[in-house]
Formats: sequence, structure tokens, C-alpha cells
Amino acid sequence: MPQTVEELLDHVLIDPDRLKARIVELGKEISNDYASTDGLVLIGILKGCVLFMTDLMRHLTVPHSVDFMAISSYGVGARESSGAVRILMDLKIPLYGRDVLIVEDIVDSGRTLDEVVRLLNARQPKSLRICALLDKAERREVPVELDYIGFQIPDVFVFGYGLDIDEYYRNLPFIGVVKPGSYIAEET
Repeated sequence: MPQTVEELLDHVLIDPDRLKARIVELGKEISNDYASTDGLVLIGILKGCVLFMTDLMRHLTVPHSVDFMAISSYGVGARESSGAVRILMDLKIPLYGRDVLIVEDIVDSGRTLDEVVRLLNARQPKSLRICALLDKAERREVPVELDYIGFQIPDVFVFGYGLDIDEYYRNLPFIGVVKPGSYIAEET
């Protein structure tokens, strides 16, 4: 049985109102930047991007299509990246000659995203940019240029609004910080 939110939550880092306001701003900025595109392709990196990408799409005024990739760089039940990136689900939409925007929930080490960018660039898009809801820049191990950033956050373990703890709590309307020492990994 998973722990309760109350047992895990130290404090709310980003409340629903701040999330919504920033996503509206990002939608306007992206729409302005792609105003002359003949169709933007949003590539969501599963599973954490789902809430963010859904809300972001509602604020885009440019024509866009959507596709998803599932990538793994974590072992089962692991909280730290192994560094080895595996494609669990690939795209259905061809990217050649298209404007592409990767939509990511959080970027920390940059290893996984760096590999995704290499994979997608090999498909010869017209342009390739990155939009991340959260940026943990102080954890960066691989330089990755983020074109659109929702929030810079400190090096803390966060959950909610798409981010999980052992696949739970993605549905929370806020981003919370895990209480130090409260997280108990499930047995696998």
C-alpha cells in the first residue's frame, strides 16, 4: 500500500494557480515563436509530461499534432538514472522537415534528454526545441539547452502534477516536495 500524501509531503513547491499562470505564459510564448509554422509537432516524453502537455496544448494557438515517446533510464523502482537510455515506445509521426517541440516534465542530469535530442535530430526535423516544466539545473551532468522553462527548482525530490513516486500521485494538482526521510521504496 502506498504512503499517503500527508505522510510524504513536506511542502507545496508550486501551487495550482502558479502552474496554470506559467503554462498560460508558455503557451503564448510558444504560439508567438511558431506563428508562421505550417504545423508544430509536440513530442511528449511519457509518462510525466501528460498533465503538463495537456494543459499546455489548451493554450497554443498554432496548429499542432501530438505524438509520444516512452523512454527509460531508470531501473525498476529506482530513483536515480542508470544512464542507459532505452526507447520503450517510439513515435508514429514522421519528423522530417517539421517543426518539433519536445515536451518534458523535468530535466535534471540531462542525460536522457540529450539522447532523445540526438535520436530526434537524426530524423531531420526542420527545427527541434525543448519545453520543460521543471529544470533542476544544479544537477546537470550533460549540457542541454532548454528553450522554454516553466520553473527552475532546487535539487529536491518532487512529485505531483505528472511526477510520480512509484507510479502514484501523478494526479495531484500541485508539485510538492517529499519530506526528507519519509519515502519508503516499495518492494519489487
